[in-house]
Formats: sequence, C-alpha cells, structure tokens
Amino acid sequence: MVVRTTTSGVDMTSVLITGANKGLGYETARRLGKLGWRVFLGSRDEGRGRAAAQKLAADGAQVIMVPLDVTSQESVAGAVRLVREHTDRMDVLINNAGAAGGGVNPAEATAEDVHAVYDTNVYGPVRVTHAFLPLLQAADNPRVVMVTGAGGSIAFVTDPGQAVSTMYELAYTSSKAALNMITVRYAQALPGIKFNAVAPGEVATGRFTATDMNMHTGDLTVTEGSDPIIELATLTPDGPSGIFIDRLGPIGW
Repeated sequence: MVVRTTTSGVDMTSVLITGANKGLGYETARRLGKLGWRVFLGSRDEGRGRAAAQKLAADGAQVIMVPLDVTSQESVAGAVRLVREHTDRMDVLINNAGAAGGGVNPAEATAEDVHAVYDTNVYGPVRVTHAFLPLLQAADNPRVVMVTGAGGSIAFVTDPGQAVSTMYELAYTSSKAALNMITVRYAQALPGIKFNAVAPGEVATGRFTATDMNMHTGDLTVTEGSDPIIELATLTPDGPSGIFIDRLGPIGW
C-alpha cells in the first residue's frame, strides 16, 4: 500500500521504521514526515499499518506502508522488495519494534520464554539490518537507530537506587542489553554507517515513556520519548557512532 502526497523528489530522505503503526514508532514517523522525509512505515498488522499511514498522509506526509514482521525472514525479504520499488537507497533505519515479554521471574523463566522476546528484540533488528545493508550502504550518510531501553543498561539495572534493580525479570532486560552490544559491534565493523542505541526516557530522573508496552504507566509523552530517536535519526555526517543516549544525553552501558 502506498499513500502519497504531491511531494516528490529524488533527493528526499528515506527512513524505514519498524513497529511504526503506534506509540513511539508512529510518533517518530509523524515527526520525520513533518521534516519532508519519505517514511516507510513498517507494521506487522497490515490493517493498523494502513490506518496509520492514511492518518499521516492526511497530515501531509509522504508515507509508504510496509507489511513487516521482524520475526519472519520471508516478511523482511518482502519488505526489501517493496522498498526497492520506491528507492535505491535507505538513509535511515530505525529498529523500533519490540516485545515486552511476560515479566517472568528468572527462577521460572524457560528458554522458550526468553526466545520469544529475543526473536523480536534481538534477532529482529539483526534480520532487518542485514537485509537492508545494501540499501543503507548506497546512501551518503546512512544511520541506524536501535531503540533499546534503560533496562538494557547493566549500570542502570545494578544501581540499587533504581526500582528496576528489584524487578526480577529475565527476557526483556537481557534482550535489550544484547541489542546494545550488537549496536556497538555493528558500529565497529561498519564505520561507513552510524549505528547508535537509544533509550526513550530519562535514566537520571527515572522517567519513561507511556506506551502500550508498559500499559501507559510512564510520565513522558511519546513526543518527549521520541526526542532522542529523532536526534540520532537526523545526525549529520560528522555525528557519532556507537553511542547510547536517552533524552538527557549519554547513559551508561
């Protein structure tokens, strides 16, 4: 499905955002669309993706809905084919799709519990990044943003002053820590692409973004939470790679 405005132009910046039909992904798509970017809106649920794309287009964005289940290699391959119909490069990839898991205590967690979360939070970004590398490498200033979380910071989780230190959960936090390491290793191996990790909150204040994943218990809006995502997505050619930031700046790994 393609929803277009009258805007055109070969030099338009292109971005693919996974899990962009709602929450932080949608707000990021809305904000980048406002900048005049071509937005490839990745959505596992095609109906919700179409509705989100239509809403963005009505607001003036150029948006192309991309059916995309990051846990499926077939779906990822289909997304690449669709994107290639519209552009020969990808300027920015935002790996935003995520799964919270059931918050299973480590004493009860099984390998299956962990695998289900890793399939989205770890293997998903690897599947999508690997598949889109040729399009990223064709861009002049390619950037990849990995949306992780404060829970992926070992420094944060081991701080006794943080409530998460006594929230005994295995899958989600470890998956985000793994994604952080993956981000660093990509940044080291592929210096021509900026790879950075972002936590959509404020570690120093303990504030986090209200989303479906946390049952909207956070006290930051999705606009506030998407601030550091936008910051990393719009990096200039002299910007950093291999960093981990939140809304307030760099945070500990």
